Amino acid sequence: MIRLPWPLTLMPLMSSAANYSASKIGVDATEVIVLADAARKTEVRIAPSIGNNAYSMKMNGIEVLWSPNQTLAEWKAKPAQIGNPFLAPWANRLDQDAFFANGKKYLLNPGLKNFRYDATGKPIHGLLVYASQWRVVSLKADEGGAETTSRLEFWREPDWMAQFPFAHSIEMTYRLRDGALEVETAVENLSSQPMPLSLAFHTYYRIADAPRDDWTVTLPARERVVLSDALVPTGERKPVEFASPLALRDATLDDVFTSLAADAAGRAEFRVRGKRQSIAVTQGPKYPVSVVYAPPGRDFICFEPMTGVTNAFNLAHEGKYPELQTVAPGRIWRESYWIRPEGY
Repeated sequence: MIRLPWPLTLMPLMSSAANYSASKIGVDATEVIVLADAARKTEVRIAPSIGNNAYSMKMNGIEVLWSPNQTLAEWKAKPAQIGNPFLAPWANRLDQDAFFANGKKYLLNPGLKNFRYDATGKPIHGLLVYASQWRVVSLKADEGGAETTSRLEFWREPDWMAQFPFAHSIEMTYRLRDGALEVETAVENLSSQPMPLSLAFHTYYRIADAPRDDWTVTLPARERVVLSDALVPTGERKPVEFASPLALRDATLDDVFTSLAADAAGRAEFRVRGKRQSIAVTQGPKYPVSVVYAPPGRDFICFEPMTGVTNAFNLAHEGKYPELQTVAPGRIWRESYWIRPEGY
């Protein structure tokens, strides 16, 4: 893992090459990292102190990621999921105020008020969506791209450890290169037991050159996970019955997809298209699941790379999900996904 000397004020505020640049600026009293690709007129903005969220990606001045806000100050004043929220240490829902790991049941403590419930009373989206504890440890640009790495030391926070007692750290790298934004996540298990892994990104995308009902979606999935009325997997799966590409005009999507059709490198590509604009989201092989969320009447779609299905911890304990990933003590789990806008 990357470990740089402290204090971070010694880190350069800007790094640049002929085409790529990486800089740290202040926006509405908030530290923002800016990655830029001059040749492709692409800029990415990341707010480390707001969940390390890449809240903006523009190509030719056109926004690729969705947000209802006009300014960063609006978002800070009324926090909401926009851009690229990170979901951990559980992704999407648990079916109860508890989870199983290594044969033991761990209870959540609602009194700490550091997680929220969905409309049906299920714990949702983990603990880190708005975490302010991320620290930038690397910022650079060279002929190969522009990138930044931030680190979150989960084990330092007693209230987090009370909910998920596996000491670990996370490093997230945003890397802008060749017209695509790579999001690489590395999780180091610092505990003495295997750590169950359930993380995801709930990224919101927008197509600007056509209304939502004229978008089409490519879904590289063979199976759809059967969900209860509370949107929790039952343990069953069904073949995907949707056409691909799928016209969103007649579709409402809030589905968990798996058995992804991958290329020789194990990567699966989801895509949304408008008239000329399109966004491809490519998941590495350790993201074998994706939630696709495209509610009617809203001008966004979410492709959510996931390490496992919703409620993976508890389904695995019930013997209904043998694919649960774990990180052995002292080991590091690492995977990426890529966002590639085209036609902007």
